[in-house]
Amino acid sequence: MAEEASEIVLSVQDLREVTAFAAGCAQVVLGIFEADQPGDARPRDAIDAAREFAQGGKRGKLLRDTAWAALKASKDADTAAAREAAQAAMSAAGAAYLHPLAKATQVKHILGAGAYAARAAELVAGDDRSVGVERVADAVHRATPAVVDVLKRFPAAPSGGGRVGELIRMLDADLRRDDPEAEPGE
Repeated sequence: MAEEASEIVLSVQDLREVTAFAAGCAQVVLGIFEADQPGDARPRDAIDAAREFAQGGKRGKLLRDTAWAALKASKDADTAAAREAAQAAMSAAGAAYLHPLAKATQVKHILGAGAYAARAAELVAGDDRSVGVERVADAVHRATPAVVDVLKRFPAAPSGGGRVGELIRMLDADLRRDDPEAEPGE
């Protein structure tokens, strides 16, 4: 019989901090999606809903609906970079639904928007991996002590997930590092 994951204590304020962080990460690459799909507001709506929750709004249907809509928008995008930018927006709205389970997979709720944003930026730059490293460094600087505290309650990010998974693990390791001024990946 598999052992059940223990529960992590998460307050509504913890969820608001994580969601604000995720929305900020996704906002940086929203223009990539909007350049590809100028008439499609679904990713912007997801980021706006995430920001509204982060600023004291309800965690409810609007967040779920906008997250699903941003996911659908990612499938309608014409470029891989736009798809990743829409995924970042979906992750921002989904961050409010971080589950209080001590499972490594939950780290994606915290860091997914930052990793998808980094991947979108890489793709716009012709798949330049150094651009992703720069975006990860920006996300590290964007993270508040409260976000880092929440992250450290969970196990390290899991393996897998392709390039986005690599970026999640890079961001995870950099945020858990005792010296936040160290170079990314050191």
